[in-house]
Amino acid sequence: MKKLFVFTLILFFTFKVFAQTQKTDVLVIGNNNAAVSAAIQAVQSDVKVILLLQAGGFDIEPVVKDINSGIQLNFVNKLATKENFNKQEANAALTQMTDSLKKLTVIKNVSWIKAGKSGNGWSLTLSNGQSIKAKILINTADIKLNNTLKINAAESQIWQQVDYLNNIYRTSVAGGKTMNNSNITQASLYRFLIPQQESFLWLTDNSMLSGQAAGAIAAYSAFFNVKLSLVDVKKIQGELIKFKLNLIPFADIQTSNPNWAAIQKTGVMGIIKGQVQNDQLYFMPEKEITTEEIKQPLKDHFYKAQIWFDDHTKPSLSLNDALDLVCYTGNKSKETTEKEVQKKWKTTYAFKTDFDLNKIVTRQELAVLLQDYTSPFLVNTDKEGNIQR
Repeated sequence: MKKLFVFTLILFFTFKVFAQTQKTDVLVIGNNNAAVSAAIQAVQSDVKVILLLQAGGFDIEPVVKDINSGIQLNFVNKLATKENFNKQEANAALTQMTDSLKKLTVIKNVSWIKAGKSGNGWSLTLSNGQSIKAKILINTADIKLNNTLKINAAESQIWQQVDYLNNIYRTSVAGGKTMNNSNITQASLYRFLIPQQESFLWLTDNSMLSGQAAGAIAAYSAFFNVKLSLVDVKKIQGELIKFKLNLIPFADIQTSNPNWAAIQKTGVMGIIKGQVQNDQLYFMPEKEITTEEIKQPLKDHFYKAQIWFDDHTKPSLSLNDALDLVCYTGNKSKETTEKEVQKKWKTTYAFKTDFDLNKIVTRQELAVLLQDYTSPFLVNTDKEGNIQR
């Protein structure tokens, strides 16, 4: 009987210890814009997340000057008063958003008191006696935590201007944050990573846009058990497009546009480049495309495009030319493709023009045809954004 009693006590205390330890894929620390957005996106990307606020609620800054997309746009749409920012209303909106996520645990009014490595991940002891073990840690504001973990994370600038002379824009995982009165900005995946840190992200930029990108990066690493330095930029970009985050900040293309994803995918690869006006980047979807503006980008992406353009020198492209181009480059049947496109022209694509093989094709129309029948988005790039064929 005595042995049974002792064994029962051992089981009880063992269970109690394990009950006080929460295991999660991603741990996000902070209560600001970036933290809550990172946590929401990581959950959307199907991993378990703990958001440690260390405060009684969220502390959100206004976001109205950005080109809103993704989680940030969803948040703004939940606010009744968009002009006069109200933190209490913002807190209520975010509480509603986070409460609906089953894989998200939000811990309020609890701080960490001890932190360190645990295998390839992290272990934190909390002021309430509990502890957390996480594969990936995202820190959005706590410099003391960095010092405790002995992480040398400089305050690097994640955002930079979209510059088509610098191919790094092809590695963008977020776009549209307003800086210096301009929102022609993008954030390369590789600016989120810290040298020699394979399970830690440090966000000095308090933006829901960059926070969402960080959440996708962390979730990919945790889900596939790969180091942060080995995450696949294409998979991350595809995941963020799935959840409606702009990679390239086209001011005139809303996420509600049925062709938004195709325009984002061809846009981030630089196939059809935006045009700058009044400190904004415009896609100009209804403008007729010229041969000159797409010839070199397509040659860079596809060997067969070089041959096609050698035989087609007209200054503009008719719809018939565009179909011939995408079918030749994408190894598709011209007859079958033409019939498919005609069926989808005013339904799936919601184009306003009539299907006319003799019409000059627009930038939006060509973007959709290219993405559907040649998939330039799937062409690999290196860390500098250079095409790898």
